[in-house]
Amino acid sequence: MRKKIRKLDEILEIPVELSTNNPKVTIIGFERLLIENYRGILEYQDYFVRVNTYIGIVNINGFNLNLEEMTTDDLLVTGKIESIDFEDTTENTEDMNK
Repeated sequence: MRKKIRKLDEILEIPVELSTNNPKVTIIGFERLLIENYRGILEYQDYFVRVNTYIGIVNINGFNLNLEEMTTDDLLVTGKIESIDFEDTTENTEDMNK
């Protein structure tokens, strides 16, 4: 069943992030970062933001960070962004299911 859905997505040219829960991270300069398909905010301070996604955690480091816009699916972080790193949590989930 899942293969049929993927094939239909390819035929209709539907972006992967719309047909799955994979996050999409868009960096706009050094002062704006948009995360689509996020699950929740784990930690928020003006120099550090941790965002939970369906496949892992996005860590954003910088100065004067603000959660500018939030919807149920999208999160816009503004401020001086110094670095971004990703924690893959899918391996842990797979190990727990064995």
